Amino acid sequence: MSQDAQPVRSLRLVMVVLAFSCGATVANLYYPQPLLDEISRAFSVSQGAAALVVTLTQLGYAAGMALLMPLGDLLENRGLAARTLVFTTIALVVAGLSPVFGVFLAASVLIGITSVVAQILIPYAAHLAPEEQRGRFVGTVMTGLLLGILLARTVSSLIADAWGWRTIYLVSAGLMLLVAAAVVRLLPRREPGHDVRYPHLMRSILTLAREEPALRRRAACQALMFGAFSAFWTTVAFELTGRHGLTQTGVGIFALVGAAGAAAAPVAGRLGDRGYGQVASGVALALGAAAMVLADVGVGSLVVLAAAGVLLDLAVQGHQVLSQREIYGLRADARARINTVFMTTIFVGGAAASAVAGAVYDLAGWTGSSLFGAALPVLGLGIWTWSRVRARRASHTGLTPVG
Repeated sequence: MSQDAQPVRSLRLVMVVLAFSCGATVANLYYPQPLLDEISRAFSVSQGAAALVVTLTQLGYAAGMALLMPLGDLLENRGLAARTLVFTTIALVVAGLSPVFGVFLAASVLIGITSVVAQILIPYAAHLAPEEQRGRFVGTVMTGLLLGILLARTVSSLIADAWGWRTIYLVSAGLMLLVAAAVVRLLPRREPGHDVRYPHLMRSILTLAREEPALRRRAACQALMFGAFSAFWTTVAFELTGRHGLTQTGVGIFALVGAAGAAAAPVAGRLGDRGYGQVASGVALALGAAAMVLADVGVGSLVVLAAAGVLLDLAVQGHQVLSQREIYGLRADARARINTVFMTTIFVGGAAASAVAGAVYDLAGWTGSSLFGAALPVLGLGIWTWSRVRARRASHTGLTPVG
């Protein structure tokens, strides 16, 4: 064995651990989506009230990204991740054993806040990877995160059908302890180079948001796309169990269509590398709106509804990759803080859309929630169109656009 073989093998193990850790942690945000009908019955609350579980989990995640993720620039990364995962475990156990809905909602908020470990580990992976292999290894970690998002709904449905909806929370609690142990035992220490205080770091995030119009634009458009994604997956379970009479296993199998979204990431990345990022972003926004309209029109057919879900996931994931490619090129020395602005905005948008979609579903059924979801990427398309018009005007006048 060559002298370099062992370090390379070790680095690959580190990246596999990081990928699995990100996927397992971020999955906590999506486990409740196909279970809302059962949660509604268990706590004797309306379907709209049950949708608050998704809303509050995502709001917690947004708060975690805004308040905890910057700590990755101040505290030793491995210890920060492991300690946070212990709190995730506690929150999951409380959720799985909650006697009343209020306690369950409070636990959901804490689950969201502490699941931000997934976003702490991504820049950590970029730091550990050699310069010439950074893209490939970070891509591996992102694939793990994306699979966690896309497979969580299926896993939770299958487990709920076999052992009840509370079981997924207890199973995930055990998994978080295993992830924490793996992080401590298998990942190297990483001491950040920054020596500024936390308040200064937080102020710099606000400065970035104010000074980078492209970041604001990309964050707003992706928040609207993720809002459509959240509206669809928050309410579609009610249609699948009600109109179509699916069991939780059936819902889980249906949720596998979301895995198709993983195919959009490499395609979108290549389009962006070839200079088609802006055009492809507009196409993704249009496809997102079309998918939600198709979901409304074809709700009576499982095949059409699944096709709408595939189209929506492709559009959302593709647009996110294109957005990240642009914003990470803004300031190389501030990528973690740029990611804080971007991801926090996205999850605030997703949480708000989940809440509105649940309320609209109570009032106007599937048509109301799906058309609400369609309106969000249409609004994003308006922002995209305005930015393109301003860019063309600026090119004609020789000025640099400011937004």
